Amino acid sequence: MVGLGPKPPPSRKGTGSFVDVPKDLLKEIKRLEKLFTVDTAKLKQITDHFVNELEKGLSKEGGTIPMNPTWVMSFPTGHETGTFLALDMGGTNLRVCQITLTEQKSEFDIIQSKYRMPEELKTGVAEDLWEYIAECLLQFIQTHHGDVSKLDKIPLGFTFSYPATQNYIDEGILQRWTKGFDIDGVEGRNVVPMFEKALQERGVPIKLTALINDTTGTLIASAYTDTKMKIGCIFGTGCNAAYMEDCGSIPKLEHLNLPPDTPMAINCEWGAFDNEHKVLLRTPYDELIDNDSPRPGQQAFEKMIAGLYLGEIFRLIMVDLHDNRDVNIFAGQDIGKLRRPYTLDSSFLSAIEDDPFENLSETRELFQNQLGIDPNSSELELIRRAAELIGTRAARLSACGVAAISKKKGYKECHVGADGSVFNKYPHFKKRGAAALREILDWPAKADPDDDDPIEILAAEDGSGVGAALIAALTLERVKKGNMHGILHPKNFQ
Repeated sequence: MVGLGPKPPPSRKGTGSFVDVPKDLLKEIKRLEKLFTVDTAKLKQITDHFVNELEKGLSKEGGTIPMNPTWVMSFPTGHETGTFLALDMGGTNLRVCQITLTEQKSEFDIIQSKYRMPEELKTGVAEDLWEYIAECLLQFIQTHHGDVSKLDKIPLGFTFSYPATQNYIDEGILQRWTKGFDIDGVEGRNVVPMFEKALQERGVPIKLTALINDTTGTLIASAYTDTKMKIGCIFGTGCNAAYMEDCGSIPKLEHLNLPPDTPMAINCEWGAFDNEHKVLLRTPYDELIDNDSPRPGQQAFEKMIAGLYLGEIFRLIMVDLHDNRDVNIFAGQDIGKLRRPYTLDSSFLSAIEDDPFENLSETRELFQNQLGIDPNSSELELIRRAAELIGTRAARLSACGVAAISKKKGYKECHVGADGSVFNKYPHFKKRGAAALREILDWPAKADPDDDDPIEILAAEDGSGVGAALIAALTLERVKKGNMHGILHPKNFQ
C-alpha cells in the first residue's frame, strides 16, 4: 500500500503491551510492579493510621507528625485591604512580592521578582543566608519604591517553608532543615532575630508581621477566592498540608484557655508521617534514599512522594538494573552520568510519562541528551513502566493524607487547594490522586463522568505570596480588635 505523505507516529495510549519485551526484562518489570503498587486495602490501612497520627500530633505528648499551631486564627472574608510584602524562601528560589489587596472582594494586584537560591548557601554559614535574603529584599524595595530612607516600614509576611515551632506568629523555631538545606547553628533556634538582624544592618524598611509556612498560605489564599476550601496541600519539592482546627480539639494548647470553638490553622508537617515504618511499604530503593539522606529516619512519607526524591528513586532503579540484576540494561554503555546522585529530578520522569509516541522516541532522546545512554526498545518499555509506577505510587499515597484530614474533620464535601510542581506539572498526578481518594472513601461510581467528586483537589491560589500577605493582613486586623494571642512583639503591630 502506498501512503500519501509522511504518516505521524502512532499515539501511545498508556502502558505498552510488553509483547516484544524479553522474559528477563519482563520479570524485572513484574518485580517493580509488585514493589510499587499500593492496592485499595493498603490505602485504607495507611489512611486510618494517618488519622491516629494526626490526633497524636495534637496531643500534649505529641507524635511524629508535628501538627504545629500557626496562630492564623480565621479564614479571610475577601474584604481585606492594604499593601504588604511577601517573602517566599523555598527550596530553589527566593521570591519577593508586593501584594495590594484591593477594595474589590477577593481581588489583588501583585508585583514580584525571583532570585535564585545559590546551592552553596544551603550548606553554608547562617549569616551568609540571611545577608543574601536581606540584600534581595533591599534590591526589590529600591526598584519599586526608590530611596529606602524615606519609607515607613512595610509589613511583611515571611513564608518559611521548613518545620518550625511557633509559640507566636512572629517567631519560628526551626525544628529541622528539609529540601536539601543543612546549615549549622539554626536548628532549635528562632530564625526571626537572625533575619531581622540582617535587615537592620542593611537598613531594609520592613516589619515582620507573620512568619508562615507555604502550606498555611496555600490554605488561606485559596479560601480567599473559594469559600469551600478546607485543606491546603503542597506536592512539590517537599509535601505538606494545613487545615483549620478548633482550639478545643488541640489538647497541647489547653493551658492557654482559648475558647474551644476558636479556629486555629494547623501546619501538619506530614512529611514525617510513619517515620516508624509501621504502614508504608518501603522498597529497597526507598531505604537507600533514606540511608544516604542528610537526615536518615526522618521524613519517611515525603521521601516516597515528593518531587525531590522521585527522580532519585528512578535513578537508583536504573543503576540497580545495570549493576546487580541479570538483565544488565544499557549493557556496554558508560552510565557515569546516571551514577551521580540526584542527577534526575521529577521533571525527567514527567517527560518520560508525557512521551506520546508508541516507540517512545522522546524518552530515547532524553536519555541520549542528558545521560549519554541509548536505550533499546525493550529498555524503553521498562523505563516508561518504572516512571509510571513511581508517579502513580506518589499520587496514591498523597491521597491518603487528604483522606485522613477529611475523615478526622468529618468533611463529606469540600475543596482542597493544592500547589507545587508535582501537582501542577506531573502527568496524571491529579487523576491518579482523585481515583485513590474515591477508593479510600468508598464513593459510589459517578452517574456522569463530568460530575465533581465530593472532595475535589483543585489548583490552589498563590500561597507563599498572596497567602503570606493575607495572613499579615488578618494578623494586623485581629490585633487591632484586641486579640493578642500568639503575638510575641506587639510593638511591630502598632
